[in-house]
Amino acid sequence: MFHFFRKSIFPILLVNFIGILGYSIVIPILIFIVTDLGGNGFIYGILGAMYPFFQFIGAPILGKLSDRIGRKKVLVISQAGTFIAWLLFLIALILPKIPLWSSDSGFSGNYMMTLPLVLLFLARIFDGFTGGNVSVANAYLSDVSTDKDRDKNFGMMGASTSLGFVLGPAVAGILASTVLGEILPISLAAIISLIAILVIFIRLPESNPCMVDTGSLNFKSFRKFFQVEHKDCFVNNATEDGDNNTLKGVLKQKGIPLLFTIYFLTFLAFSLFYAGLPLYASTTLEWTAIDLGMFLAYSSFIMILVQGPLLSFLSGKVSNIILITIGALLLSLSFFFLSYNNLIVLYIANTILSLGNGLMWPSFLSLLSKTGNPTTQGAIQGYGNSMGSLASIFGLFLGGIMFESIGVIIFIIGSGIFLVILLLLFINYIQTRNTKAIKNPTAEAI
Repeated sequence: MFHFFRKSIFPILLVNFIGILGYSIVIPILIFIVTDLGGNGFIYGILGAMYPFFQFIGAPILGKLSDRIGRKKVLVISQAGTFIAWLLFLIALILPKIPLWSSDSGFSGNYMMTLPLVLLFLARIFDGFTGGNVSVANAYLSDVSTDKDRDKNFGMMGASTSLGFVLGPAVAGILASTVLGEILPISLAAIISLIAILVIFIRLPESNPCMVDTGSLNFKSFRKFFQVEHKDCFVNNATEDGDNNTLKGVLKQKGIPLLFTIYFLTFLAFSLFYAGLPLYASTTLEWTAIDLGMFLAYSSFIMILVQGPLLSFLSGKVSNIILITIGALLLSLSFFFLSYNNLIVLYIANTILSLGNGLMWPSFLSLLSKTGNPTTQGAIQGYGNSMGSLASIFGLFLGGIMFESIGVIIFIIGSGIFLVILLLLFINYIQTRNTKAIKNPTAEAI
């Protein structure tokens, strides 16, 4: 019953949950912070794109760095960056609203850029560049997982993510309604980030099998903690893996181009969803923020059930490829139903979406973690994260504009994107079957 509390996996699940909880706390209140400091929807959109843009740059760097100096050290660096970013947020809320320039045009609308807004941009840039914790956490989970429990472990990772997204917005709504306003939830996010750093120090052992764990960090051993000691397996493969750690080298590995394409397309579809849904809810559906919050919380709750108990049951019984295929088919169907203005149909669509996402994404990450080796897994996860960040930049920026022009057709486009993923999987299956190129009969075709 409590097998997931075992030392090898529970600390990284806790770190992931804490990180997602801190991130999701700010989601429902960020738009109000931006507008209160002088911004508008245009500024909010650009601010939202800052994180994925700089994560696109920083994730591969941190991923490759984790292959060189270890996962634990890079997770410390990443969480420290997040903590500093929250401190910048707090400073922005305290600073006076000193105007720097203003604009009133048909394209950008009416906004006033203030000093606190600039600080918010710096915080998002800094957090994005050091925000490789997701890719490094996935690489860590890959290190400690075996073929027997890999699918189950990535399902639990997905469940911890969903749980963070359920609790974060709810906590933010309660705290933001107090006399301290947005300062209280942002302060809590900073505290949560600091707790994550402490959890990494105290509970998280080094997972890279080619690294020597130099111990926990304290004020007397700071230098020792960041020392790098390699085992023989790293030294013997240093030249070869150094070449494989580049984007060109990673793309040469079997199955990676297909997996990176799926990574990009999945994030593109969901970015269109997250950009269009709030506009759809507030205009066409005339929902309140509470209605939208309940809708998203319900989705996260379903995914917790799917990614936890259901995936644990299916682990070892159903292959990753089949789960990804079923998930993509359900996601395509759900996105199509989202275009109907009917509450019952929308919740049915939400249920199908949550089931599809819960089956597909952990299975996909598990499949991605089987590629490469321990000295390249960080680079693979980092470049994969960059594919997602690049798709998020396009999706979040264009999604709002597209919804204003074509309305709910944006969800049908998302449905079509998942059909493209299904087509790519089918083509890959046919090619793999015809070439008979699988050396290991137990391995999956990717």
